[in-house]
Amino acid sequence: MNYQVYGIGNALVDMEYQVAADDLETLRIPKGVMTLVDRAHQSEIMAHLRDHPPKRGSGGSAANSIIALSQFGGRGFYSCKVADDALGQFYLEDLIASGVNTNLHCQRETGDTGRCLVLVTPDADRTMVTYLGVSSALSEQDLVPEAIRASEYYYMEGYLVTSANTLAAAVRGREIARAAGARIALSLSDPNMVTYFKAGLLEMIGAGVDLLFANEAEAKGMANTQDLQEAITYLKSIARAFALTRGPKGALLYDGEQLLEIDPVPVQAVDTVGAGDLFAGALLYGLTQGWTYRRAGALAAASAAKLVSRFGPRLQAEEAQAILRQLS
Repeated sequence: MNYQVYGIGNALVDMEYQVAADDLETLRIPKGVMTLVDRAHQSEIMAHLRDHPPKRGSGGSAANSIIALSQFGGRGFYSCKVADDALGQFYLEDLIASGVNTNLHCQRETGDTGRCLVLVTPDADRTMVTYLGVSSALSEQDLVPEAIRASEYYYMEGYLVTSANTLAAAVRGREIARAAGARIALSLSDPNMVTYFKAGLLEMIGAGVDLLFANEAEAKGMANTQDLQEAITYLKSIARAFALTRGPKGALLYDGEQLLEIDPVPVQAVDTVGAGDLFAGALLYGLTQGWTYRRAGALAAASAAKLVSRFGPRLQAEEAQAILRQLS
C-alpha cells in the first residue's frame, strides 16, 4: 500500500484539564511550553488536579498531524511505541479507528504507555507536562522501511530529540526516505526543543529538509534572533520550503520561490492545543493532493481556526470533511 505521509513520533495519551494560572504557579510548571517529568512527578500533578475531570484522547504531535491527514481523506502511517497496558490498547484502537496504519500491530512490551497532561488556562494557552513511558524507548526497530519507501513524505516531530535512541530512529528513517526519493518534513514542535535541543534538531535536519514547520518563537530561536526577517532568511538555509505559523496573525508559507501570507480566520480562541499539529496535517494533505501552497495554506488556516474555537486537540472527521467541502 502507498502512503502520502509516514510519520514518526511519541505515542502519548493526552489528558486535557482546564486550569487556572494559579494552578501552574502552585505546581511550579513553566507556562506555555512542554516539560518532561518522571512518573512520580506526573502522578503528583494528577493528584492535585483530581477535582478537574480530564478529556482523554490519543495524541503526540506527529500523531495528531497524521490523524488529521486521514480525516481529510489522505493515507497515513504512524510509527510509535506504546506498552502492553490499557492505555496502549486504547491508543492502538484510536489510531485504527482514525484510519491510520501503524507498527503497533506487533507485540508490545510491558511498562507504561506515555501520558501528556495538557493544562489549558483561560487565555487559551496550553501547558504540557509529559511522562514519556515506553515511548522514550522508540528505536530503529520500530521503523517499517517498506512503508517509508512507499510514502511521499517522511514526517518527524521535533520532540524526538529528547533521547538518543528516538533521535537515532528519526534520523535513520530520514535516511531510508531520502534514499527512496521521499520528501522530508520536520516540525520543530515546541520552543523548549529549540532552546535545549537545537543540536539534535540540526541533526534531524541534516543537509536540509524539504518542508519545515515552526511557529514564530521556534523560528526565531533556531535563528538566534528576535527579528522575523532574519529568522525567515535562516529557515531558507535549512529548508527548501517552510510554514511559519503566527497564531492570530495567520501564517507565512515559503514554497521554494516566494513567501506567501496566509490570512488568519478570525475566531475567539479558547484552546490552542493541537492547532499547530492540525495545521501541519492539513497542509500536508493539500500538498499531497497537488494543491498550491496558497490553497493548502487556506485549508490549514481554516482547520486550525475551527479547532481553537473549542476545547480538544483534534477535529472530528465530519468537521474536517465539512471544511474541505467549503474550500473545494
